[in-house]
Amino acid sequence: MQKKWVSVLFGTAIFAATALSSSVLAEVVVVVHPSNEASLTEKDVQRIFLGKEKKFPDGRESIPVNQETSNDIRGDFDQNVLGRNSSQVAAYWSKLVFTGKGVPPKEVSGDSAVIELIKENKSVIGYIDSASVTGDVKVIQLN
Repeated sequence: MQKKWVSVLFGTAIFAATALSSSVLAEVVVVVHPSNEASLTEKDVQRIFLGKEKKFPDGRESIPVNQETSNDIRGDFDQNVLGRNSSQVAAYWSKLVFTGKGVPPKEVSGDSAVIELIKENKSVIGYIDSASVTGDVKVIQLN
């Protein structure tokens, strides 16, 4: 009986470590269409995704796209780029929507949906896991 519990605990520990390591390895990168020459700072990206800015610094329209809140990458982006947890971001948008002062970015299901939208529209800006980067998007190095 004791060996069985040790096996169960060991298996659970291995599973938890694997799950934790895969989420730690994910690196969020901000991406745009390859033809987009805009140079962005982290502050620029924050302003675009929080609806405070509607254009890239070069004057062209920007259309931010979020991933669904159920995606881990969304939480990483909210925390590491926007500087807020996902609950704070949701509360921020709820207030703006309620007062008629803003509409949150469109949400899509995952990295491939973000890439597809960027391929179709040069104004879209999004974020994906660095492991998902393809030639259809350009990674923005935040200055």
